[in-house]
Amino acid sequence: MQQLLYIEIPTPQVEDVKTWLQAEYQAPFGKKSVSKHGFILDRQNRSGAIAQLSVFIWTLQRTTYLKVFRWSDEAMDGEQEFLKNLTAAARQAFPYEFKQPPAIASNQSIFEALIQDYPLTVKFFQRIPNGEYDLNRVYWWEKRWRESVKSPETPKDVIFIDREVSPASQDLDYDIVYLGGALGAIHAAMMSKLGYRVCLVERIPFGRMNREWNISRTEFQNLIDFGLFTKEEFAMMITAEYVDGFNKFFDGNNPQHLKSKVLHTPTVLNIAIDTNRLLEICRQKLEQYGAVICDRTEFEKVIISENNAKIFAKNLETNESVEITSRLVIDAMGSASAIAQQLNAGQAFDSVCPTVGAVLEGIDESVWDSQYGDVLFSHGDISRGRQLIWELFPAEEKELTVYLFHYHQVHPDNPGSLLEMYEDFFTILPEYRRCDMDKLVWKKATFGYITGHYSLNEDSKKCAFDRILAIGDAASLQSPLVFTGFGSLVRNLPRLATLLDTALKHNLLKADDLNQISAYQSNIAVTWLFSKGMMVPTGKHLPPERVNSMLNTFFGLLADEPQAVSDRFIKDRLSWLMFNRLALIAAFKNPRLILWIIEMAGTKDLLKWLSSYGAFTRSSLSNAILGGWLPQLMRSCQTWLEPTNPRLWLRLLSWSYAINYSVGKSK
Repeated sequence: MQQLLYIEIPTPQVEDVKTWLQAEYQAPFGKKSVSKHGFILDRQNRSGAIAQLSVFIWTLQRTTYLKVFRWSDEAMDGEQEFLKNLTAAARQAFPYEFKQPPAIASNQSIFEALIQDYPLTVKFFQRIPNGEYDLNRVYWWEKRWRESVKSPETPKDVIFIDREVSPASQDLDYDIVYLGGALGAIHAAMMSKLGYRVCLVERIPFGRMNREWNISRTEFQNLIDFGLFTKEEFAMMITAEYVDGFNKFFDGNNPQHLKSKVLHTPTVLNIAIDTNRLLEICRQKLEQYGAVICDRTEFEKVIISENNAKIFAKNLETNESVEITSRLVIDAMGSASAIAQQLNAGQAFDSVCPTVGAVLEGIDESVWDSQYGDVLFSHGDISRGRQLIWELFPAEEKELTVYLFHYHQVHPDNPGSLLEMYEDFFTILPEYRRCDMDKLVWKKATFGYITGHYSLNEDSKKCAFDRILAIGDAASLQSPLVFTGFGSLVRNLPRLATLLDTALKHNLLKADDLNQISAYQSNIAVTWLFSKGMMVPTGKHLPPERVNSMLNTFFGLLADEPQAVSDRFIKDRLSWLMFNRLALIAAFKNPRLILWIIEMAGTKDLLKWLSSYGAFTRSSLSNAILGGWLPQLMRSCQTWLEPTNPRLWLRLLSWSYAINYSVGKSK
């Protein structure tokens, strides 16, 4: 018995596929006999022997897979012709479909509008506290995301320029206005602690998060050392700390040499943070330092003049207009940011991880030990043009936080759907972790679009405008391969806050000045080619096992390395020598890897990546030659250089940080 064909038929309607195979599909030759899950094809060869092929289907991950096996000892005459015919016919009968969210009538609830297309999503959101509110948020976010990528060449204008010069002495309401209250709250707490008048504008009630956060102790220590939080406050935020984290990708259809061991990462994302407690502590700090929180308030536009920024918003409870003047606007709106889209002509993000999940309780302890987490895990191959990946983290007491996501290239026809992902989540969770869905206790929905941008260098994306600066996912300067959002902010907050403090003290708020305040790292930008290899191009049919083969190649070699290597890789501290050594080992282990990446990324993107690699090489050389002494020398010049030439000082300070940060060092 030999396997001849393995393809995905991208539909969850397995019975329709079976009916088509057995009753409608006509083989180009031979005798077709119906079997339980497909059919048997017999043909008498020219040699006189009877050759036999078995065609069967099965369903997993809410999609359909098909295999063809040769049952006879002798190959069938015209075997390849049949395989090509069957593949072409299946793809014509069941093409990729990219569903649009249904419209919601004025007299409909979100549950009534979605019940027909997303029955399990409606069923289980009805069991989640505040489920109707959260499902409306999912729907709003998907609609907002789709609108932003549908016509990228014509993004909505929300930034306007006032050419009239207002008096420089005009009193302003605030020094900084933050748009977005999740990551923005952490940044705002730091800047208000430094003495700035801060206002935070948030569309939803402050403190509500539709994501949970995980971190390691050494990374969070960054914020403690910088003075934002105390050890006692950090201890209050921790809900769980697991013993080990696992990374494993499905390899049932991989050749033997591409199967891999489990990669253990015990110090990666092993601290579960209670986001409600973290944000409550941020609220207390903001109030302590005199900051103002305007929640349930939606940003509409900002007018930039020579001496201020005027923010226009609407209170969603009273429907009243809100106007705020400020020296600076911080865009922390993440993937929903219209500011980021306008600054980058609709091309602010070119990759995204649509992510859904829940905080839940009730998975049997015999199925999962709460001392362990899944950092990255797959239990099947490509599903409907996506490689689905799970994350599972212990949370408070017996709770677990479970995520399902995939890496995705932004495409106007296929922007990535949270609603489709949620229907997948509720359908296939029992495949991933044996559980009775009706016995689970649902505590909270977790969802969002985690964005990425393939940065050729630190100037390839606009994160600043006069009196406007983007942070977090709105800035999205690199690939979402390992960390974005919370992890990146934690690692970069000391340099971002110090640079911003310098800019504000000297009123250096033009775009050229604010562009010096960046979380760009060339060592992470260079990894985007790897994350590109995890995305199935829209409409393209790949061998279903392809992405898992690539992931097993790389994570398998990390499993053979000392733990410190995988720790550095996943925590954005990858060095040039380490990157090149791992890349060479991977290419030697799987010579086809480069061809696969070229097939998925394309020659044009490969050439773009070479530019990123060049920037990484230059940064590494600068660090090797200058990193040990130049930053300290430049800082010794601060006392006389900053007062005499603050703009030059800001640039030198930014460069001194970049020398080390860009290659994964924090000092």
